Amino acid sequence: MKISQACEQAVIGKSISMDEAMHLWSEAPLSELMYTADRIRQRLHPEGRVGWIIDRNVNYSNICTSGCKFCNFYRSKKHAEAYVTTLEQYKCKIEEMLEKGGRQLLLQGGMHPDFDIHFYEELFRSIKGAYPQIKLHALGPPEIVSISKNSGLDYTSVLSSLTLAGLDSLPGAGAEILSDRVRSFVSPAKCTSGEWLDVMRTAHQLGMYTSATMMFGHAETIEERIQHLFLLRDVQSEKPQNAPGFVSFIPWPFQDEDTHLRQKLGIINQSTASDYIRLIALSRIVLHNISNIQASWLTVGKDVAQVCLHAGANDFGSIMIEENVVSVAGANYHFDAEGIQKAIQEAGFIPYQRNQKFEAENE
Repeated sequence: MKISQACEQAVIGKSISMDEAMHLWSEAPLSELMYTADRIRQRLHPEGRVGWIIDRNVNYSNICTSGCKFCNFYRSKKHAEAYVTTLEQYKCKIEEMLEKGGRQLLLQGGMHPDFDIHFYEELFRSIKGAYPQIKLHALGPPEIVSISKNSGLDYTSVLSSLTLAGLDSLPGAGAEILSDRVRSFVSPAKCTSGEWLDVMRTAHQLGMYTSATMMFGHAETIEERIQHLFLLRDVQSEKPQNAPGFVSFIPWPFQDEDTHLRQKLGIINQSTASDYIRLIALSRIVLHNISNIQASWLTVGKDVAQVCLHAGANDFGSIMIEENVVSVAGANYHFDAEGIQKAIQEAGFIPYQRNQKFEAENE
């Protein structure tokens, strides 16, 4: 198997196989992967622009039954720190976001045992009624599975009802690694990989905008990491022709500070900057049908994220006015609107502020 042959196939938009992807990961020089991924990025995004967004990640509750071993955020119902965000608190947070130029609310929480479809419908309607101009990029497949079970409804009914109530797009949260071997170890109470993928299939059939994610560097093998990419590619290939499907892919390394995986099991994040850049490049090579690849500056920092813009990434993500999950596990990087644009320019690209559909704001 020739590395150059697989790379050239990818550059012209053809699919590579799992065996080829494994070979590229283990044998291809990082420089060649970066060069190949950058050529693909130039073909898909020849204008040299890199997206960024202002949003706020508000957690509607920290009560969750999942108990993921990598999460420091969740609390039980009876815990002294358990909460459910009030409408007045939402209003304060949204007003601050609007003042800073943000138009998107990333609304997430956990698998609350008592919340069914009616809670989320009422919440979305209340927020959109007060702030019709904002976009709700909310929940994720694990929460949709939980709502479905709590409400006795199928995924189509849940997603259709939430869309009518104001949901604009569905994040790819809770993917971690799409391997049931890994999930049964790190998040045994969360949805299976098949359930995660089925929620996204349903969302795509309904014409929804979605994203896909990966959290790597904990209990998975390299093969499972790469298989994750192929599962996403396959689901994207199944979407209706005119449906947007996955508009972006965002990988980030496991943040291990004070987590159960590290404290109790001795599992630490062993992925390096080189590993992250390699994954970004391979993602661009494998995911020929997902247009946008995001570099997670929040978890890898400015310098590594800038390099990723030359390894296939075309998006820098959000300045993230508020983030309460990965930050409590060790992600401590910060940007403001000026800083994120400067970082993109320093890397040799043109920043543009976008929305979740990757449409330019103010143009």
